[in-house]
Amino acid sequence: MSDYETLEIRQDDRGVAHVALNLPDKRNALNAAMIAELTDMARSLGAAEETRAIVLSGRGKVFCAGADLGWMQAQIEADRETRMAEARKLAEMLGALNEMPTPLIGRLHGGAFGGAVGLACVCDVALAAEGTRLALTETRLGLIPATIGPYVIARMGEGRARRVFMSARVFGAAEAVDLGILARAVPEAGLDAAVEAEIAPYLSVAPGAVGRAKALARALGPRIDAGVIDETIRRLADTWETEEAAHGIDAFLGKRPARWVQGG
Repeated sequence: MSDYETLEIRQDDRGVAHVALNLPDKRNALNAAMIAELTDMARSLGAAEETRAIVLSGRGKVFCAGADLGWMQAQIEADRETRMAEARKLAEMLGALNEMPTPLIGRLHGGAFGGAVGLACVCDVALAAEGTRLALTETRLGLIPATIGPYVIARMGEGRARRVFMSARVFGAAEAVDLGILARAVPEAGLDAAVEAEIAPYLSVAPGAVGRAKALARALGPRIDAGVIDETIRRLADTWETEEAAHGIDAFLGKRPARWVQGG
């Protein structure tokens, strides 16, 4: 139902839209095109009166592997202004998904890494198959989870976030529930049924009131405004300019361990 290159969208006769990240050969990694298309989807489909709920999923073996390698390579070669502009596009995508009036239900499987955890945290509810693995992987590369940070902290709270925000360790779906990222982890065979159970209540309530209630919850929650977004972009740009980031990303792209990796 769209001309998107990175998303597959179908909408049923109930007004429920199923939006799938559709770059399975690249593990649905976030690139410039996907960021732009998710932003457009949130501002169009997500704002349409006839859309009662949106389910966000991923095609292939994983939900989303985080940032695309080509996108990361381009950031290495870019100047500060370009890096900040690219970070702002990601911030705008997350903001559009977070603020759209339509409920957003995340359907995770396989893996969700880096920016994909941010995607889970802007969902109104996120569910995952029990075998799903998650991680905020940025510090492995000498970077920080900056642009997704406001949404991760809003979902998890500072205390719980600090368990995984800096270490880049991989954790399972059960811990993600405990951390507040996921509402439930279910057997993979029951994931679609669990998603349907989340959709069902929205088909019996006033769509306009749902949007206004969501906006109220956001207004009462942690502050995520232009000033906060600007601060995350600045901190990310500062981090990109460190020697650590240059080394870490070069090692990652070259499939070599960074100098700070010990053991294992």
